[in-house]
Amino acid sequence: MNKQVGVLYGISLGTGDPELITVKGLRLLQRASVVAFPSGVRGQRGIAEQIVFPWLLDKQHKLALSFPYVQDEQVLKKAWQQAATQVWQYLKAGEDVAFVCEGDVSFYSTFTYLAQTLVEQHPEVEIQTVPGVCSPMAAASALGIPLTLRSQRLVILPAIYSLDELEKVLDWAEVVVLMKVASVYQSVWQLLEKRNLLDNCWLIERATFPDQMIYRNLKEQPQLNLSYFSLLIVHC
Repeated sequence: MNKQVGVLYGISLGTGDPELITVKGLRLLQRASVVAFPSGVRGQRGIAEQIVFPWLLDKQHKLALSFPYVQDEQVLKKAWQQAATQVWQYLKAGEDVAFVCEGDVSFYSTFTYLAQTLVEQHPEVEIQTVPGVCSPMAAASALGIPLTLRSQRLVILPAIYSLDELEKVLDWAEVVVLMKVASVYQSVWQLLEKRNLLDNCWLIERATFPDQMIYRNLKEQPQLNLSYFSLLIVHC
């Protein structure tokens, strides 16, 4: 392998609290000469940049990469390729790049697509990842409950799922985590009410952020104006 090529590090930041980064993650982050992260919208800092900001050093170059919030595969692929090209400019010059993202880099993370695209374009690239706290674990901690016990079956459903799929999962799972539930909350609430599960549900917005919100008595809250980072835990 070409020793002059820098290393791409995928650094997990945790879900919001800057102190959730691991000791290893912080060490590698501050050793890298370039820190990359998804760009924010309308000139604002993105979530990852907000979390990592306290740990950045003045000497580090900050590289914001554009990843559009769309489902169009062609648009996304073009964005990944463009981001990979930008990162490669530093790697090929021998500079290490730390790409930071909220949660864990292997858990529904943009980093995966960037890394895969870089490997396709430049097989010689070296990539290392550092694990971190992902949202279901952070939510359970904030709620003060165990996520699972003994041999309980756990299912995690991402943002896009159908109610039919949820019905099937509730038939056999013992713990269900619904991520980014805001857009379907009312329909999910109705289904959980029908199954008499609302007493066994917890809802949390922006877990571990300073403006974190927790909702425990969902029976009285069939309609909520929730933010994008909302997560529902159901003990079936």
